[in-house]
Amino acid sequence: MIEFVDECSSTQKEIIEGLKNSVIKPPYCLVAKRQNGGVGSRGSEWESEEGNLYFSFCIDEREIPSDVPLSSMSIYFAFLMKEHIASLGSNLWLKWPNDFYVEDKKIGGVITTKIKNSYVCGMGINIAKSPDYAGVLDIQISANSLVLGFVELLKNKISWKQIFSKFLLEFEKSKNFTSHINNEKISLHSATLCEDGSIFINNKKVYGLR
Repeated sequence: MIEFVDECSSTQKEIIEGLKNSVIKPPYCLVAKRQNGGVGSRGSEWESEEGNLYFSFCIDEREIPSDVPLSSMSIYFAFLMKEHIASLGSNLWLKWPNDFYVEDKKIGGVITTKIKNSYVCGMGINIAKSPDYAGVLDIQISANSLVLGFVELLKNKISWKQIFSKFLLEFEKSKNFTSHINNEKISLHSATLCEDGSIFINNKKVYGLR
């Protein structure tokens, strides 16, 4: 089921509360034109201007390919969306672990959590406008079209092996950037991507924590 609303506090928060209170059952997707309490990386607020893409979905863990590492569920979902958008002619790429970029500008991101036996994934992408410090998607497409295309791709149950082989090549772009690791900005220049989606950097293994 896909529900479209004009406004909500946060699509992800709404689904999490719905699952906890047993008023929502997977599969379920919520798409909002506006959010007044969107969640960004590391708990920050994601600026939610009308016209961009804000949606979250929940899916039963049994519907996810068995080879997807639990710690890299956000990478899996994000790369599926990246593949869909790229198939439409965009130069969008995925910066480790789960930020959408066009060239050197962040245009969105993904957050995933687990509630009961379901994964809840929230996505935000600037498709129409952005703050000065961010970018906008380089093709014109409606938010609803992106959601419908992503949902169809998710149904294909593409394996982690297929996703990882492509992400491994794209990871080279991430090496030109930094990532917040233990509340510290760390250059990814010397990082190595591991098969489970984690990176090996500064002699230790680091996982994407959101």
